[in-house]
Amino acid sequence: MMKIKRKLAGFNVRALILLLVLSFGEEARIWAKSERPNIVFILIDDQRYDFLSFLDHPWIETPRIDELASHGMYFDQAFVTTSLCSPSRASIVTGVYAHTHGVIDNDTPVPENLDTFPKELQKGGYHTGFVGKWHMGGSNDMPRPGFDYWASFRGQGPYNDPEMNIDGEVYQKKGYTPDVLTDLAVEFIEEQTQSDKPYFLYLSHKSIHEDFTPARRHAGRYSDLEIPLPESFGNSEANYAGKPDWLKKQRVSWHGAERDYGILDYGSFDRFFQLYSECMLGVDESVGRIADTLERLGELDNTVIIYFSDNGYLIGEHGLIDKRVMYEESIRVPAFIHWPSKIKEASVNSEFVLNVDLGPTILDIAGIGTPESMHGESFLPLIEGESDGWRQDFVYEYFIDPNAVQTPTIFGLRTKDYSYMTYHGVWDLFELYDMQKDPNQRNNLLGEVDYGWGYGGFLKYTRQQLPEVYPTVKRLDNRLTELMEELGGSRNPSWKLAD
Repeated sequence: MMKIKRKLAGFNVRALILLLVLSFGEEARIWAKSERPNIVFILIDDQRYDFLSFLDHPWIETPRIDELASHGMYFDQAFVTTSLCSPSRASIVTGVYAHTHGVIDNDTPVPENLDTFPKELQKGGYHTGFVGKWHMGGSNDMPRPGFDYWASFRGQGPYNDPEMNIDGEVYQKKGYTPDVLTDLAVEFIEEQTQSDKPYFLYLSHKSIHEDFTPARRHAGRYSDLEIPLPESFGNSEANYAGKPDWLKKQRVSWHGAERDYGILDYGSFDRFFQLYSECMLGVDESVGRIADTLERLGELDNTVIIYFSDNGYLIGEHGLIDKRVMYEESIRVPAFIHWPSKIKEASVNSEFVLNVDLGPTILDIAGIGTPESMHGESFLPLIEGESDGWRQDFVYEYFIDPNAVQTPTIFGLRTKDYSYMTYHGVWDLFELYDMQKDPNQRNNLLGEVDYGWGYGGFLKYTRQQLPEVYPTVKRLDNRLTELMEELGGSRNPSWKLAD
């Protein structure tokens, strides 16, 4: 019901603005811009949820991000529905899960027939701009529908001297890529001061993705830092007790803690983590420059700034490097909204907020209705102090990537109390963690199940061998199937619940 109300409200606001513009001309245009805030959406690449200094991280320095977050609302339970760059980014712009938009790897483009929130903003009277990493469609860097201004590069892009496609023309830029992108973002903001339209800017950073290359001014900042290893880093019986075999095998793969760190000249795990950390310094400076520009132009109070990451990142937890899996470090992300006129300083919200919610939320803030196709919900009610009826669980999905076959297909359910992970395409253990008692996900409650002849009897074997766990597993499994069906997806049809 909440979703329907927000959509109707958005439609009415847009209709009212259109009526006023038609009736009262220029005065209404001034009102429309002043009443509808400018919106800046900043997306970081591969940032862990805990990589912010205001969260008491032992060495990360993010003073400018901290400053913005302290004057807004921080969401400490923000997650992505697929932890991989392009699938998550596609879910952000379309507001739907990967099984609907079809972007399940880092090469597939977003189908142009799908609704996206930038298209809706554009139709609703916003001047829209995109700057940075698009990364959906391989080497195609041409402008995408929904943006009046476009500045991007091919694929992953380099950390230095990027070749930028700006509104269809290619320009060779010099300098550190996060700085180049910030320069272009600042120019876009400055140019909007003469416009009678509110604007939306999507600044999508390459940082802090591999191969980690900090700006020269930051190189070596953490070179003497001793990296504390997570408890689950070690190759020990205790760490792998009750874990799937595919996880153990990943340890020496590209996504494992014992990967060859010399391939990209890291040399060691410590250096890998040090460089990852140093790249964050450039991101913090970029955010600061955006805030300074808005303040200088007198627009900071009339601009909503949304900060998010496309996915989390494991650095040694469970013997893994990278993302994709459903462990907390992979799927949980940093998120906050800076909106001084609406949000009490230093607010914290602990409801589940997802990447698919970003589009509906941005449209709601703009007073524009959300397309019925979108799975996500506007979390503007949470900002306004309304949480009744908000989700208590969500589905996670990941589809095996032909370019990275180490991780199987995953369908999972995350609730306030449990994280339940099912795997497809492998004959292996499922995983279930009590997130209240075991937040680091060390003790797999399904780790002692012998599946006998195969998966078809998963719940039967669980009931026989772990009767104390079975009711919880059955409830979660039923809920996972129910939510998948609500989202227009499905699980493997061979899964049948035991009586």
